Amino acid sequence: MKYLRNAGWIKRKLVFGIVLVTVVILLLLGKLAHVMLFESEYYGELAQDLHERERAIKAARGRIISADGTVLASNKTVCTISVVHAQVTDPERVIDVLSMELDMDREKVAKSVYKVSSMERIKTNVPKEVGDAIREYNLDGVKVDEDSKRYYPFGSLASKVLGFTGSDNQGIIGLEVRYEEELAGEPGQILTLTDASGVELEKEGESRIEPVNGDDLVISLDYNIQSYAQQAAYKAYKAKGAKRVSIIVMNPQDGRIYAMVNIPEYDLNNPYELISEYSSITVTEENENGESIQKTIPEDELTSEQRMDLLNTMWRNFCINDTYEPGSTFKMVTATAALEKGVVGLNDTFYCRGSLTVGGRTIRCHKTTGHGSQTFAQTLMNSCNPAFITWGSRVGAEDFYHYMNKLGLLGKTGVDLPGEAGTIIHKLENVGEVELATMSFGQSFQITPLQLLRAASAIINGGTLVTPHFAVKTVNADGEITKVFEYETVEGAVSKETSDLMKQLLESVVSEGGGKRCYIEGYRIGGKTATSQKLPRGSGKYIASFIGFAPADDPQVIAMCIIDEPQGIYYGGTIAAPVIREVFENILPYLGIEQEAVEFSTE
Repeated sequence: MKYLRNAGWIKRKLVFGIVLVTVVILLLLGKLAHVMLFESEYYGELAQDLHERERAIKAARGRIISADGTVLASNKTVCTISVVHAQVTDPERVIDVLSMELDMDREKVAKSVYKVSSMERIKTNVPKEVGDAIREYNLDGVKVDEDSKRYYPFGSLASKVLGFTGSDNQGIIGLEVRYEEELAGEPGQILTLTDASGVELEKEGESRIEPVNGDDLVISLDYNIQSYAQQAAYKAYKAKGAKRVSIIVMNPQDGRIYAMVNIPEYDLNNPYELISEYSSITVTEENENGESIQKTIPEDELTSEQRMDLLNTMWRNFCINDTYEPGSTFKMVTATAALEKGVVGLNDTFYCRGSLTVGGRTIRCHKTTGHGSQTFAQTLMNSCNPAFITWGSRVGAEDFYHYMNKLGLLGKTGVDLPGEAGTIIHKLENVGEVELATMSFGQSFQITPLQLLRAASAIINGGTLVTPHFAVKTVNADGEITKVFEYETVEGAVSKETSDLMKQLLESVVSEGGGKRCYIEGYRIGGKTATSQKLPRGSGKYIASFIGFAPADDPQVIAMCIIDEPQGIYYGGTIAAPVIREVFENILPYLGIEQEAVEFSTE
């Protein structure tokens, strides 16, 4: 009986085991079927990834092309040098060759060669001739892949507008970063089959996923106009020993920027190399007697933070990244506001005694003996501070801000460059009679040069507030237009009647007033000068500037010159106006603006 009971128990166990094994087999078969039917693609990709090595191929970045068809940013063929540890048969030979040809530290190369990994990148952006030389050695495990690097044919031309790219060809500053999406393209890949140990299977060869090149960006900046402006700015920079000189040339009708210069410019092909003007810093220290002394720290003694600060300063675009007190060029805004509100007319007069007291503060005219009796037009020609304090007080603080806002001076211009600065100005409720007085002649607030040029454009173009810009369109490799850029305009910033009158008044500034040094025979030119004292007052540092436009009766071009901290003579009419004259002498015929017989009325 005991035997029979054991036999029955064994039989039950055996049946249970068979059932269990059957269930497990069925589950495994079910899982296998699920994998084969529903997950075969996923596991196939995993297996393929295990036996494939990927090497990226950079897409050729789209070019930046000026309005006249000149290529301002293009690409240069370079190489990327890499090593595959599993394929290196003579590591010491590889180390010797690469350290010599790439001019690299031997230990650094050795560290990469002996590192056990699927692939180690040794160096990027290697000149093609060096890459070709390395390829000739036929070294096992060394890969030489052709790539592209950004190249700027004209070096420093428009450096603070174009910007530059990093080692990965990605935009860093300027138009390069603003239009990264359009310029970048899509990278490709080189796929190589390997065995389980990582050794490439020679018979299998390579497969490629070709990159998609970026689109070309066509901009309004004109190579010839930029060149003329840059030459004129550099000449003024050297002659006046200035801190910097900036010039903007724009179409006042639609906001197309023809040139934007910021001297000193830097070399776009070597953007991390400090130019001489930014190769040192001056710091204030205390000596052993507790006295403050200035010490100059040369480039080779700079900390990494100090060097980076200098680079950021060198890359800055003063025309849009920094603000300044505009001084007397702003008087065209005050005059426009007074005319728009109807608180002044051509028959109004003002007697200048050389100063005016406002809120207990005496504010002097630049002509300390006074201008005497003047018409409204003459106050603009003479750039008389006391007169403009009077015109500003008639407008009143609230309406003064209203007209500034209509002319775009309380907001950013929307220019298609990164890092645009905004207006620094008193809150309206904090504006008293002294603040309004100083603002009326361009002090006690700060704007960017481009903000003022935009406002001036609206004053002379019939009252349309335009958006200053560079990008015009993008074009693909087949020459097909892929995008046309459009920009906002706002009508009615100024009435047509006021605009027409301001053009006449500003033309008289050049024909008879402080802007005479911009006069060119046969051309009708309008403009306004400025000489503003930098903070702190009494520092002896000035900004000389001039805004000019032509033809005065139908403006097709407007230009601005700013000379920061000129040495010696610092008056805008004396040193900035001639710079714009030189620019206009070159570009007016180039733009097809013909000379004409000009007669001026003195009425």
